[in-house]
Amino acid sequence: MVQGTGSDVGKSLLVAALARAWTQRGLTVRPFKPQNMSNNAGVAADGGEIGRAQMLQARACGARPSHHMNPVLLKPQSEKGAQLVVHGRVAGSFAAGDYPRLKRRLLAPVLESFARLADEAELVLVEGAGSPAEVNLRAGDIANMGFARAAGVPVVLAGDAGRGGAIAALVGTMALLNRGDRRLLRGFCINRFRGDPALFAGAVAAIGRRTGLPCLGVVPHMAAARRLPVEDSASLDSRPAPRAPAAGQAIRIAVPRFERIANTDDLDPLAAEAGVAVTLVAAGEALPGDADLVILPGSKSTLADLAAFRAQGWDVDLAAHRRRGGWVLGLCGGYQMLGREVADPDGIEGSAGRAPGLGLLDVRTTLAGSKRLLEASGCERASGERVAGYEMHMGATAGPDCARPMLQLAGGPDGAVSRDGRVMGCYLHGLFAADGFRRRFLARLGDRAHAGPAFEAGVEAALDEVAATVARSLDLDRLLEIARDR
Repeated sequence: MVQGTGSDVGKSLLVAALARAWTQRGLTVRPFKPQNMSNNAGVAADGGEIGRAQMLQARACGARPSHHMNPVLLKPQSEKGAQLVVHGRVAGSFAAGDYPRLKRRLLAPVLESFARLADEAELVLVEGAGSPAEVNLRAGDIANMGFARAAGVPVVLAGDAGRGGAIAALVGTMALLNRGDRRLLRGFCINRFRGDPALFAGAVAAIGRRTGLPCLGVVPHMAAARRLPVEDSASLDSRPAPRAPAAGQAIRIAVPRFERIANTDDLDPLAAEAGVAVTLVAAGEALPGDADLVILPGSKSTLADLAAFRAQGWDVDLAAHRRRGGWVLGLCGGYQMLGREVADPDGIEGSAGRAPGLGLLDVRTTLAGSKRLLEASGCERASGERVAGYEMHMGATAGPDCARPMLQLAGGPDGAVSRDGRVMGCYLHGLFAADGFRRRFLARLGDRAHAGPAFEAGVEAALDEVAATVARSLDLDRLLEIARDR
């Protein structure tokens, strides 16, 4: 099990890289994260909903994603509450104060999923969540040491040199663990180190003296990681902002960063294209007036994010963008916001209520019924280009503009398009990964985009690159000995 000294220290990437490295060596590998908290999720091959990080890790080891790889998924809907997904299906919502009591009942399904994966694999790579040093959360824990002790899994602790304070973080984490938890630790590693590793030798020795743990390697900062999806919206903060292109040299895409933004990896194929600049617009900033396209992304709390959108004045910016002839695309929750009304009569995503939409599409959405989770494929109606991805949403959208659907999927039409064709929306996540569709779509915005490499091939190449780096940097033989010594 790979645990970390904190959130966003690179645990997900280390597990993906190790999964690819050991798979290339002929082992049958499976990823596992007992509990994940993220609004970046995908639909597994068995129809269950799991974190996008586990989707990527499954890909790294050549396995079809399964809901057993992430049996408990928490999807924040507000500052004080979240949706609970167990074994891939929505099990309800809860207030933050109720979770300590609730999680005690979740250990059984977590251990069931772990046993399933252990039966089919030679090696299971487990990813922790946050940090085991959060001792206020230790009682009933299923994400870190609580799971490790229940399953009898040895632990390697990862520290992040990129953010500074790695020595204190590793030594402090060890000091805060109780004696039983400490016995599970078998070593530590340093992640995201920049520069000559020899200069860090004194730090490695100091950590070893104070923890009694061996260092299993120092992993350098890996530029290839930028070509892989981030685990959640918090990880966006650690990514460098894209360089601003010279005027007239790029297609400019603006994306308002909702407080509950979801499935940000929908944007990755666009950002990977040469001649395309994707800008996440933070609260307090205006939507740029020179944008060619504004994308309203997915949201875990559509009504709340719609209200915040208006409070930021982004509705005024969007209306001005539209008057200038700009293009607008809504994805999932963003598509719902573009209509005339969004209603949540049963409080599925928070407080019950309804609100006027942005009025750029003549459709209305009601959040009701069961969550729609399925892989889907088809084509874009305007170009005939193939698309594929997954649907993951509550409720249904209907109205006159749905007579002009954006997509024609195997299960029926999806989405809506305005009369002039410049405003559109759909529920299909992942559609921009289709190279032909993406490039035809961008061509409508101007001739300034220059086709980069095929997106899916680029993800595979990035996985190979990070796997090779980790294999050079960590003692894989020793790690395998640790895994076998349960």
